[in-house]
Amino acid sequence: MPERDLHLGVDVGATYTDAVVIDGRRQLVAKVKVPTTPKLGGSIAEAVHRLAQDPRVDPTRVTRAMLGTTRATDVLAEPSGVKRVAVLRIGGPSTLAVPPLATWPDGLRGAVSVGEVVVGGGAEYDGRAAGALDVEAIERFLDRVAGDAQGVAIAGVFSPVAPDHELAAAEIVCRQLGRAVPVSLSHEIGSVGLLERENATVLNAALVGVARSLAAVLDRALAAEGIDAEPFFAQNDGTVMALEHALRFPVLMIGSGPANSMRGAAYLSGVVNGAVVDVGGSTTNVGVLVHGYPRPSPRATDIAGVRMDFRMPEVFGLPFGGGTVVDPQADPPAIGPASVGDRLAQEALVFGGETATLTDAAVAGGRADIGSHRLSAAHRRALSPLLEIVDERLADAIDRAKGALPAVPLVVVGGGSGLVAPGLAGVTNLVVPADAEVASAIGVAIAPVSGQADRICPNRPEERERAREEASRAAFARAIHAGADPDAVDVVEVEEVPLTSMVDPAVRIRVRAVGPRS
Repeated sequence: MPERDLHLGVDVGATYTDAVVIDGRRQLVAKVKVPTTPKLGGSIAEAVHRLAQDPRVDPTRVTRAMLGTTRATDVLAEPSGVKRVAVLRIGGPSTLAVPPLATWPDGLRGAVSVGEVVVGGGAEYDGRAAGALDVEAIERFLDRVAGDAQGVAIAGVFSPVAPDHELAAAEIVCRQLGRAVPVSLSHEIGSVGLLERENATVLNAALVGVARSLAAVLDRALAAEGIDAEPFFAQNDGTVMALEHALRFPVLMIGSGPANSMRGAAYLSGVVNGAVVDVGGSTTNVGVLVHGYPRPSPRATDIAGVRMDFRMPEVFGLPFGGGTVVDPQADPPAIGPASVGDRLAQEALVFGGETATLTDAAVAGGRADIGSHRLSAAHRRALSPLLEIVDERLADAIDRAKGALPAVPLVVVGGGSGLVAPGLAGVTNLVVPADAEVASAIGVAIAPVSGQADRICPNRPEERERAREEASRAAFARAIHAGADPDAVDVVEVEEVPLTSMVDPAVRIRVRAVGPRS
């Protein structure tokens, strides 16, 4: 970016909202940390306001504003703000054994779905049509849900290979329900497996309203400070997407919080291959960096009880953080699950409060030096042994995260970084970088833009080459649509996975392209 431009990054966590401004050399100009309020707009507005009032920040120079938040995941846990979705699967009769949404939790399914149907059509793995698209069945279904459906999710068998039937069905939806009803297409969202891809597409359609609300919240916060900046939203692979892309694919925001922290950890520490521990107020996340990006999970991911197979960072969560309440007198000693959250500075013992927390334990064990009150000798004796339990749980999570990797450097970020001790098993050295407490906001502020695509083809050299070229073009196009500079997009990852269970052996090719914001 031009050297005089400033970029603003905001990351909304469960306990705190972090925000930073960086300059054209990607150097930190200003940072703030404010409590996250029940109403999301309050903490975002407060963070932006405090940055805008900083004498080092000229609001008129802020040209980009990036937002990362767990809001999409939070809404699914208590689905009161989701859109009502009509679910259309193209794949009858071969996919009737497991109906759409059959594995969903009853509460979430009831909140989201206005009806599901399976119609004839779809493709074979090599792109050949599996049957004719049943247009009449689609039209009957749309008649039934008209007036109730606030969005439509369409998933076809092997549509990432041949999306024709999904595109044709989308035109029928637009013609019958109107273009104001958003349509989510599975070939643009997930990978080859039908059920997981269908689930992700339905969640995407359900979260469109959340994305619009977030866009409005950010717009109001910027306008109040006279900031005219292009908005971007964090994705779950450590990159960002432009507003238009985020409104179409809000499901990509799920999992963006840990990804932001890991990207920030890599940037602040210079460690591009290693483990990251992000200690928040109530939770701790552990993941692995590969070439400066969070390693994607090799397994399908479960979000709010829904199984999905699309890119997600591999993160191991632990239910404790700096504000976690402890009881050393319990048998066995209790750590959590309650947390004082953003009231640590009022309630923790080291600040004169009456609640014992893990931060108090870190001070008692000599790992942290914060607070305004000295701990008594009795408190030190009782609290410091709790750190052994923390160490065991962290070491286990790091071991699971790094898998077969040898010992790796460990970068610790987040407001509760004092909990982590050097010398953990599987760790070569411990790095706590400067500004670690706002690593998540820095991660979203520096993030580039990405696009991903995958194809299945017969496992023959000429077919693989053709599929790689097609997937590369699609990944480039998606990165550019998400806001990347068309002249600076590069392929950074090509993955080939043989599918040996098919009669004609095939291979799945996945391509990821990344570029700076345009």
